[in-house]
Amino acid sequence: MQLTNEYNYSYWELKQYFRQFDLVVVGGGIVGLSAAISFKQKNKQATVLVLERGILPNGASTKNAGFACFGSAGELLDDLSHIKPEVVWETVKMRWDGLQMLRKRLGDKKIAFKLSGGYELFKDKRVYDEHLDQLDKLNKNVDEVLGLKKCYGPYAGKNQFKKIAGMVLNKYEGDIDTGMMMDSLLALAQKNNIKILNNIGVSEINDLKTRVELTTNAGVFKASKVIVATNGFATQLLKLRDVLPARAQVLITKPIPHLSIKGTYHYEQGYYYFRNIDGRVLLGGGRNLDIETETTTEPRLNNRIQHQLIKLLKEMILPGVAFEIESQWAGIMGVGKEKKPIIRPVSENVLAAVRMGGMGIAIGSWVGEKAAGEIM
Repeated sequence: MQLTNEYNYSYWELKQYFRQFDLVVVGGGIVGLSAAISFKQKNKQATVLVLERGILPNGASTKNAGFACFGSAGELLDDLSHIKPEVVWETVKMRWDGLQMLRKRLGDKKIAFKLSGGYELFKDKRVYDEHLDQLDKLNKNVDEVLGLKKCYGPYAGKNQFKKIAGMVLNKYEGDIDTGMMMDSLLALAQKNNIKILNNIGVSEINDLKTRVELTTNAGVFKASKVIVATNGFATQLLKLRDVLPARAQVLITKPIPHLSIKGTYHYEQGYYYFRNIDGRVLLGGGRNLDIETETTTEPRLNNRIQHQLIKLLKEMILPGVAFEIESQWAGIMGVGKEKKPIIRPVSENVLAAVRMGGMGIAIGSWVGEKAAGEIM
């Protein structure tokens, strides 16, 4: 298929965007932008184009809760019960290294990073005690893998939540401002002369060996190499096993006077999560209530889950506190049986960099860097 001028492009536009690029990245989220930036910084003369289907990056990178986390005690202990330990700890190291890369690349001020602590809530006293019994071993593992001392410990401060038996603190976790992160990544990409086109939906990728052709709603783009970084949307373009879309439901309240919640919070092995953003509570999760329905790329609200989120606010997080919901939305993650990301060739000139397992902020920069190295 050859490009025609049915879209009424000018000569300048045709020359700018329909030549053959050295690299085209499909997906303008944290992984895609990180891959493009890493590739360009290693290949100063290379021509790099990022294609994003939304007006703004429209995947999990802009719809997440802004957690700078790498694994609560409950999540890691659960993972270790059914995933090979070496895979679990390799993935944890990727997350930690990715967070450090993100902070170094953009600077803490430009992402509003705060080392606020990550808290895991337990409603069952027996389960809480069982987790406490395993913290010494878990801390030893974290020290060996990441070099972090006494990462997890029981939180001895005030428990302001209802129906909670105890909390475990990860003192090395924090939070960021997702919007600031994306603004900073976009600015850095533009500074490196990376071209970004929005509202471009890719429908087909055809590797012709000498070049790759990407069929889009705006014409056919050509590239020497392609990285697909669409995470939960990856199977719409590529035949990949063990990567599925996972919809996440989120809501945020209107400002609440004197809101005392600080840090990031996980509940029920990370299936629920919440934090304070500008005096509002952002709460997400509940996918475990309706896994089948939430295995989709449709960014719609699930009323059953949204009602459960509101119930948690009323009964556990903000008992006796009046609040109003300001906004509700859904984001699409990429998950699989393992939480380790997929970074592998799908053809001679096309590489997949997907399956962030709900940890895109933490692992995205590492995956982008790795993908850029692999595609070269």
